[in-house]
Amino acid sequence: MPAPRKSPPRPARRNWFVSLLKWGLVAGLAGVIALSVAVALAYRDLPDFAQMQRSPNGQPVEIRGDDGTVLASFGPSYGEWLSYAEIPATMKNAMIAVEDRRFWYHPGIDPIGIVRSLVVNTLRGNKAQGASTISQQLARNLFLTASKDYTRKLREVVLAMAIERKFAKEDILELYLNRVYFGGGAYGIDAASRKFYGHSARRLSLEEAAIIAGLVKAPSRFAPSADAEAARRRAATVIAVMVDAGSITPDEASAADPRLVRFAPQDRMAGVRYFTDWVLAELENLTDEATEPLLVETTLSAPMQRTAEAAIRAEAPRGAQGALVALARDGAVKAMVGGTDYVRSNYNRAMTARRQPGSAFKFFVYASALEAGVTPDDIYEDKPVTIGNWTPKNDNGQFIGPISVREAFARSINTVAVQLAQQVGFDTVAEMARRFGITTQISRQPAMALGSSEVTLFEMTNAFATVASEGQEHAPFAITRITTGTGRVLYNHAEADTRQVVAPVIAAQMTQLMQAAVEQGTARAAQIGRPLAGKTGTTTSNKDGWFIGFSSGITTGVWMGRDDAKAVRGLAGGRAPARAFAQFMARAVGGTPPEPLVTELTEEGLGPEPDAQSYGLTDEEQQPPIIDAPEADPAPRLDDNWLDKTLKEPAEQPQVPR
Repeated sequence: MPAPRKSPPRPARRNWFVSLLKWGLVAGLAGVIALSVAVALAYRDLPDFAQMQRSPNGQPVEIRGDDGTVLASFGPSYGEWLSYAEIPATMKNAMIAVEDRRFWYHPGIDPIGIVRSLVVNTLRGNKAQGASTISQQLARNLFLTASKDYTRKLREVVLAMAIERKFAKEDILELYLNRVYFGGGAYGIDAASRKFYGHSARRLSLEEAAIIAGLVKAPSRFAPSADAEAARRRAATVIAVMVDAGSITPDEASAADPRLVRFAPQDRMAGVRYFTDWVLAELENLTDEATEPLLVETTLSAPMQRTAEAAIRAEAPRGAQGALVALARDGAVKAMVGGTDYVRSNYNRAMTARRQPGSAFKFFVYASALEAGVTPDDIYEDKPVTIGNWTPKNDNGQFIGPISVREAFARSINTVAVQLAQQVGFDTVAEMARRFGITTQISRQPAMALGSSEVTLFEMTNAFATVASEGQEHAPFAITRITTGTGRVLYNHAEADTRQVVAPVIAAQMTQLMQAAVEQGTARAAQIGRPLAGKTGTTTSNKDGWFIGFSSGITTGVWMGRDDAKAVRGLAGGRAPARAFAQFMARAVGGTPPEPLVTELTEEGLGPEPDAQSYGLTDEEQQPPIIDAPEADPAPRLDDNWLDKTLKEPAEQPQVPR
């Protein structure tokens, strides 16, 4: 008998495919069940519609100047909540066409859009196209962060499907259009319309609606406040998409011209952000309110700030930075410039940068000498001086022999400053700087007399302001009042106790020395046609230039130099910094009566001497590089129309999202 035939073995590949299909179906079913459970749980935990209307996206903070001018707004701004019926049809159609064409049909996620996105992204090799629906975007905006990990994406899908189950499509679109971010701090179409066009979203034209709809993709890039032309180009694309989606007719599209849209004026005071950043940091120390909108009233003068920014832009040498601080007699900060361009660098050189002050530090040397009994008319000899292995030099390498203290200060003679510091003691000079509020490390080595220790412009300006106030320090401040959006007062600035740093007679003598520097010394370029006192400073190889001075109740400090501390050709305190000072101060005090400088006082009836205690200085500070402080003759002043020209041609400063 023939042997029975054996059935041929099944191909191993077919067995593998069947097993894979079975496990795939099982995994798919498990996934559907898990997704359904997750959606059900999310549905249960979703807030109701009224709660989602109230859901905040952050704490708005508005900072105003001393005259009520809005300097900057941070955090979200919300317009009026518009119901679905109040939202113009063009706005709804534009948003659906550009963001979620199948919005009315999908269950929260768009399978067709997902497949299309996968194909396009695979072919192009990058993430060129997304597939998030309006429901997904709403879920992300209200409940999730902006991270791009897969866990967040999965939660977004679950929440979107739960939202679709709980709310009608019209409710979802209403929530979305009143909550989505459109750039410039504006959340919702009404806030965006008021910010960019100056009117309610109820009146949006087709072109205006297209611009707003086009912002969702990249608010910081397409917002009119950042790039108006980019916003118009993006709107043209949105209008074309609306035609393709059937939302508008080709004739309606042809009649629409985004180029004709006129935007509301936008705040371009980008430079004021150096000040407002500092105010925000101070805010944390003055109130713990973390949810209600805040209105912060400050001391800053918007006109002074514009003048200060223009002066720094006009005078800062090419490739160099500049900073300016202006203080009123009560310590109020009236202007602050932390650099030439906040958009490129938000590093605040007025508050944070530590730089060698050069001869500006002689302020403390001469204050110490005057307090020790030296008078402005005393005679010292400008001659070679050697201390240990160090021999300071004058700018021109020459010595002029006998010279009064007043003239030595005015002409910034290095050898006399070193002799005075040696006479009173380098420790005494360091302690004097501490008394005047210098908190940075101060060297006790001889070169400190010529400004080898690093300081900040803000502290140096405050020290000079103390002399302007007859030796009394008024603590600098910026915030005068903080209230909530409902008017509840959280903080009111109270006049702080003053501190007598040096006797009024010493302050008067210092003013006399600084007046001589302006009238006949290194600071002649700072003259503004009224009584003025100040001091220049220049460091080795022209790395830093300083001028600090006061007149008519305003003390202003200016610094210029490179961030990398490289030499700046031609930079000297008596040149660009002094000119910037003069250009700012001429406008800052212009229109006010000139005030005489207090240069003559007697010891009688002036009260007790200030406490000259040490402020915890140590002897561990190292000898820094020697500073020979050259002071240059002042350069010619600009013509009287310099500011008008500068303000008419402002540097381009696009806004940056915070």
